[in-house]
Amino acid sequence: MARIFAVVCCAAIFISCGNGGADEKTLAVYARASSSYANGDYREAVEILEGVKNFIPARVLRGKSMYFCNDNAGAESELREVLRDNASSVEASLFLVRILRDSGRNGEALHMAEVLIRDNPQDIRALRLASDLASAGGDSESASAFLDQAVEASAESALVFIDRARLRWIGGNGKGALEDLSRAEVLLPWNTTLSRSIGELRFLISSGDAGRSLHEGEDK
Repeated sequence: MARIFAVVCCAAIFISCGNGGADEKTLAVYARASSSYANGDYREAVEILEGVKNFIPARVLRGKSMYFCNDNAGAESELREVLRDNASSVEASLFLVRILRDSGRNGEALHMAEVLIRDNPQDIRALRLASDLASAGGDSESASAFLDQAVEASAESALVFIDRARLRWIGGNGKGALEDLSRAEVLLPWNTTLSRSIGELRFLISSGDAGRSLHEGEDK
């Protein structure tokens, strides 16, 4: 499963971003390293990606793998190089923030997290990191504001699941619609107007499925 996941991820990167200057051999190496990473074999992933410099996702993966090998110095060096070549790499920035936090450089980490949030205001990972860092610095007001923003981002994500649930229900996939509604509920604060509406919608879908099954039985 991990190997399939790695290959799919590699293919998705290739399709959405182009090959980024990487040839087929580099993409194959990246897929192998992704499989190792997914299996928790971080040291192996680092070794597989040794010398790969012409493909940003591979370099980010190597930095992340170093981080999980507790090689913070190596990870920081790798990820800083990535950001010099591609300042828009969100994943590299996120892990660099973690490294800075872990090494006690909270002020620098918070500054980087805030820059990341300005460019990616819906990134819940960056918002949670910023909240943690603000709280560690004694700024509970900012910490709370970052979490409020994260809650809003979560609610936005919930709406995506609700939209898909509606389309699935219209298309006759009641089971899929209910699964999406369950995912949406997890992302929403309890007992809000929207969460109560989801409960009502779940009831309607469940009732509709029951009625549909009954009619199908009568048809037979």
